[in-house]
Amino acid sequence: MNATAPHPAPVRLTAPIRLAVIGGGITGLAAAHRAIELCTAAELPLALTLFEDQSRLGGLFGSEQIGDYLIERGADSFITNKPHGLHLCRRLGLEDQLIPTNARFRRSLILCHGRPVPTPAGFHLIAPAQLWPMLTTPLLSWRGKVRLLQERLIPRKRLAGDESLADFTRRRFGSEVLDRIVQPMVGGIYTSDPEKLSLAATLPRFLEMEQKYGSLIKALRRQPQPSSNGPDIQSASGARYGLFVAFKNGMQQLLDTLEQRIVLHTQHRAEPRVTSLLRKERVWQLTTAHGRTREFDGVILALPAHAAAELLKETSPECSRRLRRIESASSAIVVTVHDLATIRHPLDAFGLVIPAVEHRKILAVSFLSRKFEGRAPAGKIILRTFVGGAMQPEELVPDDEQLLGTVTGELASLFGISTRPEVALVTRYPNGMPQYHVGHLDRIRMIEELSQKIPQLELAGNFFRGVGIPDCIQSGEEAAERLIKELSCQKRENSENGESST
Repeated sequence: MNATAPHPAPVRLTAPIRLAVIGGGITGLAAAHRAIELCTAAELPLALTLFEDQSRLGGLFGSEQIGDYLIERGADSFITNKPHGLHLCRRLGLEDQLIPTNARFRRSLILCHGRPVPTPAGFHLIAPAQLWPMLTTPLLSWRGKVRLLQERLIPRKRLAGDESLADFTRRRFGSEVLDRIVQPMVGGIYTSDPEKLSLAATLPRFLEMEQKYGSLIKALRRQPQPSSNGPDIQSASGARYGLFVAFKNGMQQLLDTLEQRIVLHTQHRAEPRVTSLLRKERVWQLTTAHGRTREFDGVILALPAHAAAELLKETSPECSRRLRRIESASSAIVVTVHDLATIRHPLDAFGLVIPAVEHRKILAVSFLSRKFEGRAPAGKIILRTFVGGAMQPEELVPDDEQLLGTVTGELASLFGISTRPEVALVTRYPNGMPQYHVGHLDRIRMIEELSQKIPQLELAGNFFRGVGIPDCIQSGEEAAERLIKELSCQKRENSENGESST
C-alpha cells in the first residue's frame, strides 16, 4: 500500500440539483432561501422552482400602505425567544430594521361583563406570577380568587398522556380563570377551542413547570429576575410583549427581501395549483392545472396539511390520510382606521381579548398603531378585529360588507366609536389555522415517520410544531437542510458511479 498516494479529488457536480418548492408562504420562502444558501456555500449547482398559485407571495401575512397608514393584513410581529426568525433577519441584513413594541402601551385588556379591564399584572398566558393583582382584579369573583389561591396545594399530575388546555387550567386554577382569562388569551392565539387544544403541543413549558415545582405560581415566582434590557416576567400583562418585534416598514419587508434573494436564483411561477405529484423512476413528476408536467430531483411541500394530503394521496395514502386528520379553522381580520377624537375609550393598550362567555361576535381587537410606532399619524388609530375561529365559524358566513357592519357595530359598543371608519378592509383566511388538538404531537410523529419513507421529499408548515413566524421559518429551513443533504449525497454517488445526473 502506497502511504503517499494522494486522495482522489472530490467529485464536482455539473448537473444541477432540480428542486421544487410548492407553496410561497413564509415556510416555502424560508425553505427556498435556505436551499440557495446551502448550495451556494457548498458550490452545488441548483435549479430551484418556487410554485405558488396566488399572484403574491407571503401566504397569511403582508403589509399594505394605504395613504398615511401602514396596515398589516396578517401577522404584525414575531417573537424573538424562538431564534430562527432573528437568525434569518441577520442573514438577510434586516436586523437593524427591527423595532420593539411601544413600551408606553405595553399591556392588554380583557372584556368583563361588557367592559374592557386590564389583564392582571404578572399574568402569563395561563398562570400568574403575582397574587395581589389577581386578588384585586374584577375579572374573577371572590370564589374564583379563592380557588386560584388553592393552586399551590394542587398536586402535580402523575398520569401520562396529553391534556387539553381547558382540563389543565381547570385542574390547577379553576373554571373562572379558564373562562375569564385563559380561554380568550391562549385560545385566541390558535383560534381554537380550549377543550380540544393540546397543552403539550402549544405550551409545554407549563407542563414542565408543574412537574418540576408542583405549582405554576411557585415556578413563575422563582423565575430569575430579568436583565435591564429583558422582559419583566413579574409585571408583564398578558403576552410577553417585550419579546415581540416588527419591521420598521412593516412585515412586508421580510417577504420582499426574501423574494429578491430568491428571484436571483430561481423561477417564481404564479400559475394554477399543482394538481399531481408522482414518483417515477427516481424523479418527481409535477403537473399543474395547466397540464404542464416537469421533473424534479426533490420536492418540498410547504402547504397546509389538507393541501399536502391531496398531493400525497397516490404516493403515500397512509401519510395523506393522517394529514387529513389535522383539522383547521377559518378566520378573518377586519382592519379599520379611526380618528381618536371620535372614540370614548382611550385605547391605552395593545389590544382587547374577548372571552367566549361574553357572547360577542368578535374574538379580539388589536390596536396596531399602539403596538408599533410609524403605523398611523398622530390622532389616528388602526384597529385589527379578529372574527371566526373554531368557536365562532358562523360569524364568517356573511359577505364582507355584512362582516364589516358586524365589526363596526361591536367596536362602537365596546369602545364608544361614534363614526364610520376612514379606511376599512376585510381579509379572510379559509382553513388558515391548523388545530393542535389533544394528541397532536403523536399525530405529527407518525406523519414524520411516514414521510421519511418517501424519497427526496420533505414536508414543512405551521401544522407541525408551531404556528408563529419563527416556527414556520424553522420548519421550512430544516426541511431544506435535510433535502439538500440527501440530494447532494445522491448526486455525488451517481457522479462517482458514472451515472447520469439528469
